[in-house]
Parts: sequence; C-alpha cells; structure tokens
Amino acid sequence: MSAVPPLSGQVVVVTGAARGVGATLARKLAARGAKVALVGLEPAELKEAAARCGPDASSWEADVTDIEALTATARAIQDRYGRIDAVVANAGIAIGGPLLDSDHRAFSRVIEVNLLGSVATARAFLPALAESRGYLLQIASLAALTPAPLMSAYCASKSGVEAFAHALRAEVAHQGVKVGVGYLSWTDTDMVRGADQDVVLRQMRSRLPWPANKTYPLDPAVDRLVAGIARRSAHVYAQAWLRAMQPVRSLLPGLIATVGARDIAKLAPQLRATASTRLRPVGAGGEADSAARSAGAAGGTE
Repeated sequence: MSAVPPLSGQVVVVTGAARGVGATLARKLAARGAKVALVGLEPAELKEAAARCGPDASSWEADVTDIEALTATARAIQDRYGRIDAVVANAGIAIGGPLLDSDHRAFSRVIEVNLLGSVATARAFLPALAESRGYLLQIASLAALTPAPLMSAYCASKSGVEAFAHALRAEVAHQGVKVGVGYLSWTDTDMVRGADQDVVLRQMRSRLPWPANKTYPLDPAVDRLVAGIARRSAHVYAQAWLRAMQPVRSLLPGLIATVGARDIAKLAPQLRATASTRLRPVGAGGEADSAARSAGAAGGTE
C-alpha cells in the first residue's frame, strides 16, 4: 500500500462529530496534524470531543437540516481558519422495524437528516471547498450497497446519499473539488449497540451471511476513513471486504428479497408482539434530536 499523504495544517470539518464515528474521526485527523472543526447538535459532547483533538480544534452547534444556520457555520469556520480543505458529511440517524409499525415523522426525519442534511452540508461548504480545491467525503453505508429488511428508511437515505455524491462529483470536478463516498458495515458505535438492543433486529442481523453479520471495531474502520481523506479517494471502504460488494451489488436485491422474505415470515410473531415499541428509533446518529434521543445517540452511521 502506498504511503498516506500528510494532513498537517489542513482544515477538516466533520459533521455528526459529538461521538462515535464522527468524534473518533476528528481525533484521528487531529493526531495526523489536521485542524478539525466539529459540527453537531450536542454542544457539551462536542466541546469534550474537540478538547480531545488539541488546541487547534473547535466545536460548532448546528443542525445539518437548517441550511441558513449551516451556511453561517461554514462561513464562521472559514473565517476562523482562513480556509476549509475537506468536509466529512457524517451526520446520521436510523430507525428500524417494519414500515407500517414505524412512526411516519421519525421515518421522514431519517431521510431529512441523512439525505437532505448531506445536501445542505454540500451547499453550505462547497463555496469554501471550491476556493481551496478541496474534498467532500460523504459517509454512506453497507445499506447503500444492499437492501436490508426492517431498515427501509436508513437504506433509502444511504442509497440516496451515495447517488447524490456520485452525481455531485461530476458537477464540481471542473472547480478542482473531489468527492468521495465512504462505506461502513456494522461498526461498534452507539447506533449499532442501540439496534442490537432490539431483539428482532438482532436476530435478523444474525441471519446475515458472514462477514455482514459481524460488528467491527471502530478504530480500524476510522483509520481507513482517515487514509481515504488524505488521499481524497473516490471510494473509501471502512472494512476491506466491502470493496468486493461493488461488482455483485446488482444481484443482491433479488437474493435479499428471497432470503429476507423467508426470515421475516419466521419473525412475524415477534414483530407483531413488539409492534407497540416501534414508534420510536432503535438507534440514532450524531445528529440526535427529539425523535432520536430516547433511543440513544451515536456519532454518524453504522
């Protein structure tokens, strides 16, 4: 593997940075010499995470679905540091369970935060990235590569951010801006631990084939993201085996439809028995809000 380019002196913004993937990513970027700006909705946790990143780090409270506030934050960060070299659109939340058992507002909030929040992040920070000929990394997921029963909101949002990033890459290339997509499988964050507290989702995940049924340690996954940011990679795989999913992804919907339908039928009695508990999220991301806090917040996806 080629040497990873240095990040010393570069200014990197990470959304959903209060905990989990986002907080760990900010800390590891700072350890590589980057000046990091942590953006999210949990000011106390953000300040603590920023303090662990050294004296050049800063924290900024902003909702990624509020384009005016996010644009003002982008300008303030650029004013503070003089430039922005990279932005990681990491903020995300998730809910699980059958569509008809889910609360429509919570379902819609997943799309709003994960997909429209990524769009707002790009709108807010692209002017600065165009000035620096910088890099935007959109955090997607295994859920963008393959459908997952009981996770329709999350799969829809992550498929959307993947497509958005691919389309955006061509739009901004002439400005010298590079756009990448980061893929993570089940990674050890509050989001995944929260999902595993749900008996049905835990059983459903255990039925996935290896290696998709494992939970992977956070640090090695984030190390791969850091290397991808340094290289400004078009695709970054937090777990190496995810790369092998790309050539076969067209086969997965049919396979999941067959196997998943059988598994859902087996789990149907439990799904009916626990339907009343599925009116709120089972796991949430770094942009935890009133729809997600009761299920526990996590930094970013997976």
